[in-house]
Amino acid sequence: MAQKEPINVCVTGAAGQIAYSLLPLICRGNVFGEDQPVNLHLLDITPMMGTVNGVIMELSDCAFELVNKIVATDDPMVAFKDCDAAMLVGAMPRREGMLRKDLLEKNAGIFKVQGAALDKVAKKTVRVVVVGNPANTNALVTSEFAPSIPKSQFTALTHLDQSRARAMVAERAGVNTSQVKNVIIWGNHSSTQYPDVEHAVIVSADGARTSVKKAVGDEAWLHGDFIKAVQTRGAAVIKARKLSSAMSAAKAVADHMHVWWHGTKEGEFTSMGVMTDGSKYGINAGIVFSMPVTIKDGVISVVEGLEISDFSRDKMRATEHELQQERETALKIVQ
Repeated sequence: MAQKEPINVCVTGAAGQIAYSLLPLICRGNVFGEDQPVNLHLLDITPMMGTVNGVIMELSDCAFELVNKIVATDDPMVAFKDCDAAMLVGAMPRREGMLRKDLLEKNAGIFKVQGAALDKVAKKTVRVVVVGNPANTNALVTSEFAPSIPKSQFTALTHLDQSRARAMVAERAGVNTSQVKNVIIWGNHSSTQYPDVEHAVIVSADGARTSVKKAVGDEAWLHGDFIKAVQTRGAAVIKARKLSSAMSAAKAVADHMHVWWHGTKEGEFTSMGVMTDGSKYGINAGIVFSMPVTIKDGVISVVEGLEISDFSRDKMRATEHELQQERETALKIVQ
């Protein structure tokens, strides 16, 4: 069988903690496939290029068979050249005590520059996932400055929140995480996000499906401590590590791009921050809002027709309001 042509994969913030955990997953084939060679484009700021070179040494020492070529650069125009996939990890990290508006001010300019570079040199089919926080609004800014690339090609990472929610449900229900399906993250990757299990199920070994609400049997927990725990998990990790999530974030980025590349399974959906058009679930147009989606042949489709309770509607409105405020703030910064 003839070997596939390598695809061009850009990872920004290549010297950082998330990239350090993410790059081996890419190089082993966990993201794009065990038979898919990759050309790695590693982007970071000039002062970090020495560290990036050290990362490249380690990648070389791993002798990954799928790595065709590695390009290290501090120039976005080089990094995004002919890219098939871009994982925008690099950003000013959130530190303990920082407010989201502080992150917005620090990071909006970074994503403006990267959006403009993507627009000029990346493939128009490039699949972009924004990881650097505030991820939803940074994805919006990136897309604003890449007008020739369809809005559908820009996503924000909420898979980490989905994984956190699935793990908490699994522990509570006494099942394996793999059995928990169709947890939804609505809205922002922030403390206003809404982890929704009203349509989630637990699938047994024989294929039987039980609603999470029935399996857990504690609606007060599902509507209270569970939601709060998922919403504040990032802050809890920072408090414990004195650093933001890295290993779990890298796994989530890999999972996000893997499902975008290979598609969702029948009867299952996943959560992604996607650009809204005003036609789904009453959410206003023009923000990047996490929703349940299915994916086939690289095309992301929002799951339609899910019944939304009054409880869920209130939670969704709160996170929508935050994203609208972030949008206004960010676009003022980058004008």
